[in-house]
Amino acid sequence: MKQILEFEKPIVNLKEKITELKRFTQDSEIDLSEEINTLEERLTVLEDDIYGNLKPWDRVQMARHQERPTTLDYIELLFTDFIEFHGDRYFGDDEAIVAGIAYYKEKPVTVIGHQRGKGTKENIRRNFGMPHPEGYRKALRHMKQADKFNRPIICFIDTKGAYPGKAAEERGQSEAIARNLMEMAGLTVPIICIVIGEGGSGGALALGVGDHIHMLENSTYSVISPEGAAALLWKDSGLAQKAAESMKITSYDLKKLNVIDTIIPEPKGGAHRDLVQQAENVDHVIAKSLSILNAYTPDELLEKRWEKYKQIGEYKTL
Repeated sequence: MKQILEFEKPIVNLKEKITELKRFTQDSEIDLSEEINTLEERLTVLEDDIYGNLKPWDRVQMARHQERPTTLDYIELLFTDFIEFHGDRYFGDDEAIVAGIAYYKEKPVTVIGHQRGKGTKENIRRNFGMPHPEGYRKALRHMKQADKFNRPIICFIDTKGAYPGKAAEERGQSEAIARNLMEMAGLTVPIICIVIGEGGSGGALALGVGDHIHMLENSTYSVISPEGAAALLWKDSGLAQKAAESMKITSYDLKKLNVIDTIIPEPKGGAHRDLVQQAENVDHVIAKSLSILNAYTPDELLEKRWEKYKQIGEYKTL
């Protein structure tokens, strides 16, 4: 692994000891199999204890892991004949969002998602997964096309947030996000949204108005980053860990709050440990959602979507 998270270090240290003993056994005539078995049993217990009791800040780090699978990783494993399209027909193309059409279990679908880079060069090219307004307009263009041709829409959410730069604001960043929220609410085809990493603020919401909203177990979904919240509340971004614990941003918190529908389990150690298994877990949820949503008429779909969002949070009517 290229990146070792702080809470994983005891696991890594124990694995290194086991590897060292195995190497020593191979290079000598001393049988250390009993000691190795004991350490491997201890490793299993340690992994269950650490990964089974992750704190909110631990999950934030998992969601940001540099090896965490991206939208294109899932597209490659879950869909066939994916054709990516580019541009918003107004300004240009934004590589922080990928959009196109594909087949899912031999049925046509529209697939849209935030896309981070796997390395420094790609991250710069994709603006670290933070879209400009043309990215959201590209996404909306394909959503409307899906609505016209009656194709379900599947959105993968993974962004720290919309790009806050001057140029993005000049080209209508806030308007682009707001329009996506409005337009998605009225589309007459099934919309499935899956948070696969970070779901940050309006940048995530612009792809997040769906009939079913799912989250990977170690992903996060919040109105602001823990660092941003800490800077606002306590004037110290270094208190991000404290903020993460109070913000209710994990999949388990949001499931309790009725914000999301399903928590998608991850392999022990995170989605990056076993991409194939993680894709199978996502596949199961998408298939189940589509089997439910495809049974509704357009009017029923809109009504249930409206009811879904009315039930999130608490409010009073005058």
